[in-house]
Amino acid sequence: MAYSRTYQYETSPRKLEPEYERIEKRYPKKSTAAKRTTRREQAKKNKAIKRKIIFSIAICFIGLFIISYRYSLIDNTYEKLKTKKSELASLQKETTQIEANLESSLNLTKIEEDAKELLGMQKLSAEQKVYVTLPKTDHIEASSEEIKSSDLKPNWIMEIINKIVESFR
Repeated sequence: MAYSRTYQYETSPRKLEPEYERIEKRYPKKSTAAKRTTRREQAKKNKAIKRKIIFSIAICFIGLFIISYRYSLIDNTYEKLKTKKSELASLQKETTQIEANLESSLNLTKIEEDAKELLGMQKLSAEQKVYVTLPKTDHIEASSEEIKSSDLKPNWIMEIINKIVESFR
């Protein structure tokens, strides 16, 4: 029979027991020294958090600085590339002009005119031409001397190889 928590009207009321066991938790008393250490620990934690924040801001700043420096290097490289391309275009233009001048100066009529006017040259007459007749067959004679291997001076590599081969015999 479970006891109810209601009041009973008898002359000697029974003491009512609770249905559960009460567990009393005992907490140690906090001393002022413990409070001081916790305050110190909290101050250390706050300093550590501040350091982490400053460190992360510094890392972000360094990262942004590196990225901007990289972009400035890329910009300088593109500027150099642009100037080199313009120089290349002007050099190609000059090259085509020089090639055109060279082709016009290599014209045979132009060469002939320059030779007559500047150097005072004239064309050959029939009296100035000399013809030479050559036999139609050429004869090649083979050398009768044979080259002996003893006549050849061996180089230093061959000497080393010969010594190695002789040591194995």
